Amino acid sequence: MIRFKIKELIAEKEFKERRKITLQEVSDSTGVNRTALSKMMNPSYEYSTTTKAIDSLCTYFDCNVGDVITHIKN
Repeated sequence: MIRFKIKELIAEKEFKERRKITLQEVSDSTGVNRTALSKMMNPSYEYSTTTKAIDSLCTYFDCNVGDVITHIKN
């Protein structure tokens, strides 16, 4: 199973920047739909996305692909 680590990335960015970051802000900055981000954050929901969305998230959070997604063995 693929797990998205959006919550962790938001929390880390909030800590570094000492401010609240909303899903809407992430959506506006990345071009990734807010609903899609919400689905990515739900661990019980299997969500498929594009490499463009992952690339945008990596750029926004200034991180690598492995920081955005991870593979969990069933």
